[in-house]
Amino acid sequence: MSIFLDENSVIIVQGLTGSEGTKHATRMLASGATVVGGTNPRKAGQTVEIGGRQLPIFATVQEAMAATGANVSVIFVPPAFAKDAVDEAVDAEIPLAIVITEGIPVHDSAEFWARAKAKGGRTRIIGPNCPGIISPSRSNAGIIPATITGPGPIGLVSKSGTLTYQMMFELRDVGISTAVGIGGDPIIGTTHIDALAAFQEDPETKAIVMIGEIGGDAEERAAEFIKANVTKPVVAYVAGFTAPEGKTMGHAGAIVSGSSGTAQAKKEALEAAGVRVGKTPSETAALMREVVQGL
Repeated sequence: MSIFLDENSVIIVQGLTGSEGTKHATRMLASGATVVGGTNPRKAGQTVEIGGRQLPIFATVQEAMAATGANVSVIFVPPAFAKDAVDEAVDAEIPLAIVITEGIPVHDSAEFWARAKAKGGRTRIIGPNCPGIISPSRSNAGIIPATITGPGPIGLVSKSGTLTYQMMFELRDVGISTAVGIGGDPIIGTTHIDALAAFQEDPETKAIVMIGEIGGDAEERAAEFIKANVTKPVVAYVAGFTAPEGKTMGHAGAIVSGSSGTAQAKKEALEAAGVRVGKTPSETAALMREVVQGL
């Protein structure tokens, strides 16, 4: 099985006619994902050739869902217009909206997250500022390369896109059930805890890799959740052990205040919950390989 995304996922791309939307829709199709169209109000009624197929362009997400049966939207819309795009997906109640866009103002993210919450959580938001989600051999929605690894028993949830790819590659001999890139912004739709809960319920996910980074308290809260609710083995890596004190790092969420949010504090919280924490991505992969051999 997989979480959030599987062979029944029918994908549209908001921003399909833009360069990023076109490029990654082509890659999604090549990986076997079911991409059925996109939205662009100015080009509604036209078609665009993607990966040798003619895909229709719709004015709205609601129209696209009605015409194609889409249940996933991947959003490649510039930051200034991204809030309107996510609001549209939420109002259409599409079950899964994956917001790839980087640089969305935090107040915009707060507003579309609250909008989704107010509608009863009918739309799961992944991101923003994320690489998306892949369930190898089943579906791929976002910008994660599909050739890194195949299907397997490991669930992966990560704040970092680059480290998502590295961990998938490091564990390619074992394989991934689903890899979820949740994004590194201060406000995101799907958290470590959401993914951990889903992996716990997925019978084919036997072990979980969690990648965090300095800043905030998401990893500490995840540690509490693991201790109380997760029976499957969890291995973790926290990016930022070598980050210079007081320096602003790449992700908007990587804000450290005092000892709160440091890599060491997160490591200690996770280890107290029974999670093995690697000092490097490669060491983390080696720890997971040990876990899998013992299953």
